[in-house]
Amino acid sequence: MSAQVPACQLLERQSRQSPFWVVGPPLDPWLVAQSVGLLSADLTVLDAWAAGGKPAYTPFEDQSSAALSGEVVLFWPKAHQLGLWWLQWLCDVLPANTPLEIVGEHNGGIKRVPKVLAERGMACDKLDNARRCSLFATRTVKKAATDDAWQRFEALGLTLISHPGVFGHGKVDEGTQLLLECLERDLPHASMRVLDMGCGDGIISAWLAQRGHHVTAVDVSAFAVEATRRTLNANGLEGRVMQSDVYAALPDDPFDIIVSNPPFHQERDVSYGATQRLISQAPDYLAPKGQLFMVANAFLPYPDLLQQAFSSFQTLADNRRFRVYQAQTR
Repeated sequence: MSAQVPACQLLERQSRQSPFWVVGPPLDPWLVAQSVGLLSADLTVLDAWAAGGKPAYTPFEDQSSAALSGEVVLFWPKAHQLGLWWLQWLCDVLPANTPLEIVGEHNGGIKRVPKVLAERGMACDKLDNARRCSLFATRTVKKAATDDAWQRFEALGLTLISHPGVFGHGKVDEGTQLLLECLERDLPHASMRVLDMGCGDGIISAWLAQRGHHVTAVDVSAFAVEATRRTLNANGLEGRVMQSDVYAALPDDPFDIIVSNPPFHQERDVSYGATQRLISQAPDYLAPKGQLFMVANAFLPYPDLLQQAFSSFQTLADNRRFRVYQAQTR
């Protein structure tokens, strides 16, 4: 088995004498087989390592830092601030002078890593360069403190807590605003059982909970799950928050409403898979007369999926950039 992802192909060229953990990697079967364990916020990646019999943790689990041993390889993410957070986290939880390698694609920001390390007083040795990727070696230091990456801001009468890498980080997305305008107008005022699918920083969940609805919020990202929990707490609101790959972790109890502003990017790639499952399986998770409200970029091919899943749907709003759709079960 050979590596498939360019950054993993670069790692494959290295001769390693000791086992290594990977942090924030892409999904690559070669890397699953070669590494001894994983730290990631992505549930799809976590599940792949667990299926391969390898330990896999999010950074919010107590055992995550205790499990790390040997060499550690950090995959530098497209979101630069998220890379800074992972670097700081590793310096905080690992003993000083622990070997750390950082790998990434040139169009994903890896070329900025030498400057990042220099600013933190960390050594930097370039080990390899191929497949439009670079690999650097450094060692952790305890003087690498930076500002807390969690960002707190006010919007729509709510206090929101966000984190680099979470959708809409530090601002309210235009599509979300359009969706909330429609919900304000069309959502029943009675208390409903509502599922916020792809909860991000928790703005939709908090907005719904503030209006008395019983909210369940899910996201594939552990960073989003933690952000939503913090947002609800910051506003004195309650809700059930869990990490789930679309509906996978949800109980069988149906919802009255499903609300979503689903993403369609996976790093730099366009991916409709999660939204296809969101729409096609929604009738199975909705009560009779239950409703799906979702917002999406106007060019995305979701009307056909809604028609197939629900037989009919409505477009509640269209500002030429975003559309809000509503569909109802029988």
